[in-house]
Amino acid sequence: MRESLIKKASSSFVASIAILFLLIFIVAMKRPLQKKAYTYLALGDSYTIGEKVSPEENFPNQVVSILRKKEYDFATPRIVAKTGWTTDELQSGINESKLEARYDFVSLLIGVNNQYRGREVSGYIQEFELLLKQALKFAGNNPKRLIVVSIPDWSSTPFAEGKDRQKIALQIDEYNKINKQVATKYRVHYINITRGTMQAADSLELLAEDGLHPSGKEYKKWAVAVARIIKSEL
Repeated sequence: MRESLIKKASSSFVASIAILFLLIFIVAMKRPLQKKAYTYLALGDSYTIGEKVSPEENFPNQVVSILRKKEYDFATPRIVAKTGWTTDELQSGINESKLEARYDFVSLLIGVNNQYRGREVSGYIQEFELLLKQALKFAGNNPKRLIVVSIPDWSSTPFAEGKDRQKIALQIDEYNKINKQVATKYRVHYINITRGTMQAADSLELLAEDGLHPSGKEYKKWAVAVARIIKSEL
C-alpha cells in the first residue's frame, strides 16, 4: 500500500512538472524572439550629445536607460552629434562616421545653430529634408522608427540676456514649423519639446551650469517622450 501511494505521488509530481514546463514553453512561443539587442542612432548637435552634462544624462542615454528598466534589451546608443553643428556639419559628421547600414530606431534634432548663426531658412529647408531622408534610410525606411525632435527655444535662458529674445523665439518657431512640416510629409514621429524648454526662465534647475543648455532633469523629459514612442513600436 505504501509503495503504491509513493508511486502515485511520484507520478503526480512528474505530471505537474511536465505541465509547468509546457505552460512555460507556450508563453515563450507567444513572445517574439529577439536575436540581438535593439539599436538606436541619435543624430544632432549639442542638445543630443548633452553639452555640460554627463554622458549618462544626455537624452539618448536616458532613453536607453528607461527602456532597459522596462526589460527591453538595448545596446548603448550610437550618437553622431557635436556642439555647434549646423545641418551641413551634421551631414559631414555622418559621412565621416563609420555607421551601420540600419538601426532599429533613429532620432534627429538639428537646426539651432543654423538659427544662431543667422543662416537663411531656405537652406535649412533643403538640408533638413536631406538629413531626414538619410535618417529614414538608417531606420530601414520605416517612418515608425524615426523620431524628429523639435528645436529648443533658448530665448528665455540667461545666455540670451542682452539679445533680442522675441526675435530669437520667432526664428526658432519658424525653424520648427519647417522641421514639423518635413516630418509630417514623411509621416515620421514628431516630438515638440520646445514649449517645455521655455520654462527655463522660471526654473533654472532645468538648465546646465552654462545657463544655455538643458540639465539632466530637462533631458529626462525628452527621454521619457522618446522612450514612450519607441516602446509603442516594439
